[in-house]
Amino acid sequence: MKLLWHLALSLHFLLFFHHSLFSSFSLTNCLPSNHLTTNECHEDESNALLKFKESFVISKSVSQNPFSYPKTASWIPTTDCCSSWHGVECDELTGHVTGVDLSSCQLYGSMDGNSTLFSLVHLQSLDLSDNNFNHSQIPARTGDLSQLRHLNLSHGSETTFSGEVPHEVSQLPNLLSLDLRSYIGVDNPDDPINHLRLKTTTLRSLIQNSTRLKELHLSFVTISSFVPNILTNLTHLQKLSLSHCELYGEFPIGVFYLPKLRVLNLEYNRNLSGMLPDFHSSSLISLLNLRGTSFHGSLPASIGNLNSLYWFSISECRFYGSIPSSIGNLTQLEYFKLGYNTISGEIPYSIGNLTNLANLSLVENKLSGEIPYSLFGLENLETLVLGNNLLKGQVELEMFLKLKVLTYLDISSNNLVLITRKGSSNNLTLPPIQAMDLDFCNLTGEIPSWMMNLTALFYLSLSQNNLQGEIPISLFRLENLESLSLSNNFLEGRIDLNVFLNLKNLNFLTLAHNKLTPVSGKLSFNNATLPPLEVLDLVSCNLDEFPVLIQELDALSYLDMSYNDVKSIPNWVWEKRSLESLSVSHGSLTGEISTSICNLKSLVYLDLSYNNLSSEVPSCIGNFSQSLQALMLQGNKLVGRIPQTYAVGSALKIVDLSENNLQGQLPRALVNCKMLEFLNVGHNQINDSFPFWLRTLLELKVISLRHNEFYGPIICPKPCTFSKLHILDFSHNKFSGILTPEMIKSWKSMMMSNASQLAYENNVIKFSGKSWSIYIDYEFTMSNKGIVMTYNELQHLYYMVGIDLSSNRISGTIPDVMGELKSLVLLNLSNNMLSGNIPSSLQKLSNLEALDFSLNNLSGNIPQQLTELTFLEFFDVSYNNLSGPIPENGQFSTFQESSFEGNQELCGIQLLMKKCENHGMGSPPQSDGDQDSGSLLQFDWKIILIGYGGGLVAGLSLGNVFCPNILAWLWRNFMGRNLVF
Repeated sequence: MKLLWHLALSLHFLLFFHHSLFSSFSLTNCLPSNHLTTNECHEDESNALLKFKESFVISKSVSQNPFSYPKTASWIPTTDCCSSWHGVECDELTGHVTGVDLSSCQLYGSMDGNSTLFSLVHLQSLDLSDNNFNHSQIPARTGDLSQLRHLNLSHGSETTFSGEVPHEVSQLPNLLSLDLRSYIGVDNPDDPINHLRLKTTTLRSLIQNSTRLKELHLSFVTISSFVPNILTNLTHLQKLSLSHCELYGEFPIGVFYLPKLRVLNLEYNRNLSGMLPDFHSSSLISLLNLRGTSFHGSLPASIGNLNSLYWFSISECRFYGSIPSSIGNLTQLEYFKLGYNTISGEIPYSIGNLTNLANLSLVENKLSGEIPYSLFGLENLETLVLGNNLLKGQVELEMFLKLKVLTYLDISSNNLVLITRKGSSNNLTLPPIQAMDLDFCNLTGEIPSWMMNLTALFYLSLSQNNLQGEIPISLFRLENLESLSLSNNFLEGRIDLNVFLNLKNLNFLTLAHNKLTPVSGKLSFNNATLPPLEVLDLVSCNLDEFPVLIQELDALSYLDMSYNDVKSIPNWVWEKRSLESLSVSHGSLTGEISTSICNLKSLVYLDLSYNNLSSEVPSCIGNFSQSLQALMLQGNKLVGRIPQTYAVGSALKIVDLSENNLQGQLPRALVNCKMLEFLNVGHNQINDSFPFWLRTLLELKVISLRHNEFYGPIICPKPCTFSKLHILDFSHNKFSGILTPEMIKSWKSMMMSNASQLAYENNVIKFSGKSWSIYIDYEFTMSNKGIVMTYNELQHLYYMVGIDLSSNRISGTIPDVMGELKSLVLLNLSNNMLSGNIPSSLQKLSNLEALDFSLNNLSGNIPQQLTELTFLEFFDVSYNNLSGPIPENGQFSTFQESSFEGNQELCGIQLLMKKCENHGMGSPPQSDGDQDSGSLLQFDWKIILIGYGGGLVAGLSLGNVFCPNILAWLWRNFMGRNLVF
């Protein structure tokens, strides 16, 4: 398990929000109009405005603008509306009201078609932005204001205009600017709160009728459509904002060539695709934001022609190729973000020309080479994010201190070797760094002393390095520090955990996997002085008991004490109602699981795996927390039955009770766990029939019933569909009967031809309202092309599509429909009583890497069509009644004699003592005869996949449940054979 701490750095949003929402807000908006008019305000228009004012109340909380104020307070009946009323403009000659600007006016109330505002038929500009209209629909009578040139109904409130944008808005022929944006939901870009909806027909009508549009802002308006090509007809368009609109399809490339276009924002339309064009030198584009779309391709060298560009973001897209050196021509560039693509090559040296650059993010790409020296001359750089690339070379850490205004530095997870300057750091001029991530940077030696002088620092992560020595006492003077990660180093010495209480703002602390000896004595001060610590990670810290200070941490949400020698959990832990994640795995816990655990009503994640707990599972375990997503109790000595108390509405995704002594039946109440994805009860003594009722769990991807006492046929009443099942391990039980075609057809996801479509990416457990989450990192081992490999990524487990029914009592033939499971990587039916032929339909299993039919009563020939399985690395049909020539082509030329032994009638080049007499003959017809005798030998499958559901790295462990005899298997399959790789 890995902890992820999400930095609350939303600089990109804050800048954009400020620029977009208040770009038109100036000090003049706060003052009364001073236009001199030859006519006074018309009485009917003045009365209309007063009635409009009376329909609202003033509420300071509704406006987001910090400079908001109630402009309508100046609307006094005895004064002239044209000369004295804030936010009102009149025609100088006629005295008619032509402009109403009530933006950020703290208005609260509803608005409908009866509003007197719509009697102001001479209005040319109407701005009601940043107020609260209580979910009112935009009145259709807006279309009556036929002279409108500027209409702004944008907002930052959750209770403003909602519903469908009326078609009448699209009938305003004089419109120059339309702004219906909202700014809600930006904290979760994939789940925004869009209140307004715009029909495609209305959008097309708007484009066709308002041909002089200069600005069109529809961000966070749900459009759910492709982008109409007629958008390219808006030749006067300067600004186009369509972010978070659920747009899809190909974006019209002609929009990039609109002659006056300056701003294009398409952010977070996940299904909107396209490519960057060949930019002309005449282009005026200054802001281009494609973040979170499906735009793809390489960056054209012509990007260097965008001389006005100051904001460029294509992060979270599908771009590849290299960064062109022409990027150095963009001397106005301030914001440059290319993160989360597959961009490769080196960072061009010309990046040093971008002297105005304030924010550079190239995170999560495939960039290689060294960090160019020119980068250290960017004096205006505030944010530098180069993490998760392939950058290499030796870099002096102090070089980054040349960036005098740097506030955020992330160079983590590269191939860099960081070195630090020896000697005194007193003469160093330090930038105002607030956040620094140096994880996986091969940083050696002691923690640099100058870091203790970064007084603005609130985030420091030095995990996964080679740091040595003691934690310097001066570290505890960093009063602004909120997050400190020192895990996976070689830090040593006794450390009094109470000293961390000096960091008054600390809420995230991990000291895991060091050589420290933490101690914690009695606290000498009261709770009022304690930091708001939410996350405490003390994995592998040489502890034999829970530190005393934990009892006093009232805000604690996450506690990990795994890989220590803790023998018991103190009772006060069960009183910490704030706990959402508790892990005490791989320790020395004994005795019972206290029923008081069920007091932790907020628990999301519980891991007590791999201890010596020997009680029954508390009956409340399935329903004590409606938030519980992961229940990990494997690798103990638990007895009795699995509780039946899984409640309706359960949030459980992962249940692992494997490697215990549990008995009885599988609880039917598991059907209430509709979110369940992983169920492992292997290596117990459960006695039950096939749990066909699990078919109702539509998210279920992995089932392991391995090594139990399950019995009877593997059948399922119609309708039967295990729609998302990836891995099925029913091996070493007493299942009997035949494999029915209907059962095999129920494994729908295994029929996908592209196994990568089965990838499981949601391997992060998130906690509501928290700045951290748990990254579930399953460890599993499999043989890939003859090499035993360990994978530490959850998504690899779900790429792994496998069926293991070995060591049961299954009889009958292998159904032809087995060949329809096109995603299968592993198929093991060994050690059963199967008869008949090996179906030639298996040739369609193009992803198959391992096939084991050994120890059965199969007859006939080995189908020549199996030579088409180009990924097949393991094949075993030993101890059957097969006959005829063994295929010679493809992967079959690599298989050894042991794969075919025990079949007296087989011949082929693989059998040293039994070559075929007529080697050139084709395969004879296969026999249809079945044989009834059962297998006499019982032994484990020579398995390719060893414990694919193995334990979580550093915390969330699922146990090595798929092969109990790894060493024996390795000896038999590698040391005992001369394999050809």
